[in-house]
Amino acid sequence: MAAVVEVEVGGGALAERELDEVDMSDLSPEEQWRVEHARMHAKHRGHEAMHAEMVLILIATLVVAQLLLVQWKQRHPRSYNMVTLFQMWVVPLYFTVKLHWWRFLVIWIFFSAVTAFVTFRATRKPLLQTTPRLVYKWFLLIYKISYATGIVGYMAVMFTLFGLNLLFKIKPEDAMDFGISLLFYGLYYGVLERDFAEMCADYMASTIGFYSESGMPTKHLSDSVCAVCGQQIFVDVNEEGIIENTYRLSCNHVFHEFCIRGWCIVGKKQTCPYCKEKVDLKRMFSNPWERPHVMYGQLLDWLRYLVAWQPVIIGLVQGISYILGLE
Repeated sequence: MAAVVEVEVGGGALAERELDEVDMSDLSPEEQWRVEHARMHAKHRGHEAMHAEMVLILIATLVVAQLLLVQWKQRHPRSYNMVTLFQMWVVPLYFTVKLHWWRFLVIWIFFSAVTAFVTFRATRKPLLQTTPRLVYKWFLLIYKISYATGIVGYMAVMFTLFGLNLLFKIKPEDAMDFGISLLFYGLYYGVLERDFAEMCADYMASTIGFYSESGMPTKHLSDSVCAVCGQQIFVDVNEEGIIENTYRLSCNHVFHEFCIRGWCIVGKKQTCPYCKEKVDLKRMFSNPWERPHVMYGQLLDWLRYLVAWQPVIIGLVQGISYILGLE
């Protein structure tokens, strides 16, 4: 025997058959939520088998999609990265316009305009001497801003969960919205800038000639030249530089410290730009205060899948459910 749903509204109880006749304009927000919740339960009662089928479709689609994405990434990494980058850049724009998030849209337009200019400079031939530094400075700035924004957002969420927002007389919903918004901004732009930086790093290094994704470089590297930017190194490894220091990898190749850090952290590279020997990041970032940047970068790489492909997979699941007549 089916259970009867009753909802308390205005001091009285409404039966299930009366839910569709309720005038929502006369109810408080809490009572409106109760009525909507009861309507949803009434609509989906008796659909347990259908819901089980939808869950199985979701799990199967996630597994198959993950396998296909892994194979695509391994066999054709360049096309995979380009499509992923395009989706991360465009998919949030659709939801922004649809939900009228104009503040996000303004920031997105500003970021896209500056990044487009930087990317244009990075892909020109011949490459200007100042371009590598410009590229790494811009993306390093975005990286640090996104890192700080994410930390502040996370702290705001934690303070709200522990009720500390009440000390400042801030409503829980306002504090939580503020924290989640900052967390989203930090993670989204952190993911986006790392992919753009990786693409620019590949283009610049290939143009300079000391780096090649496959095969040998087209130029011979001397100890007085940085393979990342192609400029002269004036400070010895054992000397303390006034403007910047010089860093030697375990493979004995020497770089400007700013360039090799940008190559590894911002450009997502973990190999020497010249000989492709693996870089010891723990040795490079021996300061414990710098190591969280490495972990944050790894977190952003993991979030790429959620930002770029999760909405596509969910849309695919909804399409399959619609074709099969599942609600």
